[in-house]
Amino acid sequence: MRLHGYNYRLYATGCLLALTLLVPENLSASDNILSKDRLEIFNLGKQKVIEESAKLEKDWINAVIYKYSQNYTETYDTAKSVISINQPIFKSGGIYKAIKYANAVKKYSNLDIQSQKKALIKDATNLLFSIYKTELTIKKQKLLIANAKLDIDRKKEQVLNGILDTSFLDNAILDANIKKNQLLDLKFQKQSLINSFNNLSSAPYTSFELPTLKLIEKEEFEKNNLAILKSRADIDSKHWYSGMSVAKYLPAVNLTYDYTKYHDRGGNPFLTDDNVQSYGFNITIPLDVRTFNDIQSSKIEYLKAKTALQNNIVSEQNIFKTTLSKIHMLDEKVKIAKDDLQLYDSLLAQMVELKEVGIKTQSDVDTLQNSKSIKAIDIDIYDMDKQIELLEIYARVTNEI
Repeated sequence: MRLHGYNYRLYATGCLLALTLLVPENLSASDNILSKDRLEIFNLGKQKVIEESAKLEKDWINAVIYKYSQNYTETYDTAKSVISINQPIFKSGGIYKAIKYANAVKKYSNLDIQSQKKALIKDATNLLFSIYKTELTIKKQKLLIANAKLDIDRKKEQVLNGILDTSFLDNAILDANIKKNQLLDLKFQKQSLINSFNNLSSAPYTSFELPTLKLIEKEEFEKNNLAILKSRADIDSKHWYSGMSVAKYLPAVNLTYDYTKYHDRGGNPFLTDDNVQSYGFNITIPLDVRTFNDIQSSKIEYLKAKTALQNNIVSEQNIFKTTLSKIHMLDEKVKIAKDDLQLYDSLLAQMVELKEVGIKTQSDVDTLQNSKSIKAIDIDIYDMDKQIELLEIYARVTNEI
């Protein structure tokens, strides 16, 4: 099956060839499942990251100050404009670290947006799978109801012939009614899922086909894992921020320039020129009692980020292992269901032969045929459950895989 707009490619895994993840080559190939408004939010988020990063890269550049003033005295009035520049040109490595910090924050923010977007795509696709899975369950339930009705007819005949007590017929009717009520619940569940899907997508669910997902290798999962990549980017940002914290308390060289323009000297004899310029440099060495605390705090944040990375690696590895275990369990269920299906084929052939010689009735054949169809639907449901499990893996890897 193919989800409309999805583009997938296969990764071989040797002995795990049946457990290979097929993921979109890039996120834009699968994001059409989301509504335009939700996509616009992510696009605006990306634009904001660009602007915030550019702002951080320029944080070391001081503003040019313009000041207009007018002074009044008893003898003369003065009006002037002053332009002042006090720009650091050396901050003990702080300028370089500030630029690196901005780039690290930008990388982290982009990964975070990608992670949020993929999680939303996963949610929408999960709902799509759940809708189709519920449709299969509804088909299965209708077959169960059909069998229950056949059972009622058989028991009614047996009661009328005095073979069974009426309690058996009552129980069969009660069982059929329970199954009918379950069918109503399933129909409501399907509509609820459709409504939830419509919250995320602007297109009807019927316009999408289901994707086919399989597992990637464990090493590739860890290499391209968004949570791990975000942790590494967070470590980088904390590292460069720690360097900025140290540089903040080291010597800095600043270029200074002042330009004064007198609009009205008001007859002041001490002011002989309309324009005055001065330039030079200064060296600053901050002496702050909080220096040690500030530096230590930033180093602790860096160490916390490194520890968080190790925790994330372990967590993501366990998620991958859990998914593998769940898939293995579902494969075993599929195997059991297929064995049952073969048994039903054999039994159905025998039942048809017995019906032809008058030993069995058409209702017996129909009941067995329905049971066989139910088992086939069970296999499809198990396969769909596997896909839902794999969606979690898809949402946790980067687009560049």
